Order: sequence, then C-alpha cells, then structure tokens
Amino acid sequence: MSHTERLPRNRTYLMCPPEHFTVDYAINPWMDTTVPVDAALAVKQWDLLRTTLHGLGHTVHVLDPVPGLPDMVYAANGAFSVDGTVYGARFRHPQRAAEALAHQDFYATVGTWRFAGPEHVNEGEGDFAYLPAAYGGLILAGYGYRTEPAAHAEAQEVLGRPVVSLRLIDPAFYHLDTALAALDDRNVTYYPGAFSPAAQRVLAQLFPDAVLADRADAEAFGLNLVSDGRNVILNTEASAMADKVRAAGYVPVPVELTELKRGGGSVKCAVAELRP
Repeated sequence: MSHTERLPRNRTYLMCPPEHFTVDYAINPWMDTTVPVDAALAVKQWDLLRTTLHGLGHTVHVLDPVPGLPDMVYAANGAFSVDGTVYGARFRHPQRAAEALAHQDFYATVGTWRFAGPEHVNEGEGDFAYLPAAYGGLILAGYGYRTEPAAHAEAQEVLGRPVVSLRLIDPAFYHLDTALAALDDRNVTYYPGAFSPAAQRVLAQLFPDAVLADRADAEAFGLNLVSDGRNVILNTEASAMADKVRAAGYVPVPVELTELKRGGGSVKCAVAELRP
C-alpha cells in the first residue's frame, strides 16, 4: 500500500474527564502511590487529547466522571462495541467494579445500542481490538492478566465476529492495548515480546505487514495509540514509535499525556471507540 492510500475514516469516541483522577492504589506495575498526581495538568492534557480528536473530524462523547472512581478516565475499559452491540465490562479489581455500571448507563441513554451484560471478567477495549476489514471482521482479544479466556468465547457469541485469543506474558503489558493497536481497519502494530510464542506466530500469520515495535516503544506506551487509518495519535514520549508509523505511511500526531501514564495508561486507554 502506498502512502497516498492511507485514508482516515471518521470515528465516534467516548472519553471521561479525569476530574477525580489520582493514584491511591496500585493494580498494575506502572502505578506508584508515593508519587502525587498533578490533577490540573491531567485535566489539561486530557482536554488536549479530546480537542485533537475533534480537530481531526471525529465525534467525541463525554462520560460524566463519578467521585471515588479515579480510573474512569480510562474509558476504553468500560465496554466493547461492534455494529451497534455492546459487550459490557466486568472488572477484575474491586476498585474499578462500579465503572461498568456507569458505562452501561451511558449506552442506555445515548443511541440505540444493544447491551449485553457479561458473565465473565473482561475489561472492554483494554483487551479487545476490532479490525472490520481484516478477514471479514476480526476481533483480537488478550488474556493473561485482566480478562478471562472464557470472556473471549462470550464476546464471540454476543458480537457475532470471530475472536482470536492472544496470551499476554509480561505484566508490564497487562492489557492488549498496551502491546497492540489497530493502525487501520485491516492492519496492526504490536510488540512481539508481550505475547506468548504461540500468539506471536498467530499474529505473524494474520498480519504479515504489521508494524513491529520494540520494548522501548511499548514501555513508552507507544502502542497505546488511537488511529483513524491515517492519523495516529500517540503520546509525545513515544518518539521512536512515531518514526515507525511515519515510515509506514501514517501521520503521527503527538499529544502529551504524562499524568495519565502514572495510572498505567495513555491515549488508547482514555478513548473508547463507539461502533454503532
């Protein structure tokens, strides 16, 4: 594919402002309760991400934050939607459990969504990625730390799309969206070392043209990105990853998100894609 063929597709996103964001507990290796969060800076950086997405022509809905739920800013974890059907989240850690209901309420009041409550633990788009033009519509699903493998089969039944299970083996990359991202509707970028050897073979077979990242890219949260098929929004720290996507014909759009990284997330964690 030539660089001139990288065309954006208008998307609809859901975000939640970090009005109550703090790091009062540690449920992933990136969270350090001894380092204070700059709350005002977190809101400023989040708003820049929101306006960047809007400026690129995308629609951004805003979910009202709830006091006592500091991780609600990571809106990608609350559900996963495909073609108007929503597979709800069920969080592994009790500190985040109530977020699932807030997301369910959103889908009940906005649009005409078909919502399916989960029986199995899963953390929404944190561990699911959808590529509508790959193999007729393919879901990639991570497990190993947050989402139960049984949720993959449940998601397949709910959403009616084939689900490929990928085992994550490095606790630093505890969600799929820290180790893999869709660059467009048919191709991905990922860090092989985050996956089991078998999962690496599966990804290599499915995506021979994938953009491969290294550990430094992943540790900079360079894979926790949002792409519209042309513009790749990623955090400013991931400069080497920006070079890789540029070399592949995409347009990197850096956004500073230093404060959200304190909670173990970056661009993608803060953005859920809505697929009506």
